[in-house]
Amino acid sequence: MNKAELIAAVAAQTGETKKNAEATINSFVDVVTEALAKGDKVQLVGFGTFEARDRKAREGRNPRNPEEKIQIPASKAPVFKAGKSLKEAVNKK
Repeated sequence: MNKAELIAAVAAQTGETKKNAEATINSFVDVVTEALAKGDKVQLVGFGTFEARDRKAREGRNPRNPEEKIQIPASKAPVFKAGKSLKEAVNKK
């Protein structure tokens, strides 16, 4: 499912227009992005948790020249951990 399909599905389920559904989804993404950029965690009980985790600086290899070592700087990586209800719904048989 891509963003356009998600917007259409949300609009159909809520009875809102696609324009309003798109604004809602864009706002959700913006709020989560801003929270993670500030170092906050976004927890939706039953669905999951969005957070930013620190990645240590490390040494890697240049893919074009495997013998050349390169330094990869420390960074933050966004992570999503699924909640119990979401896991159960996905694994329902």
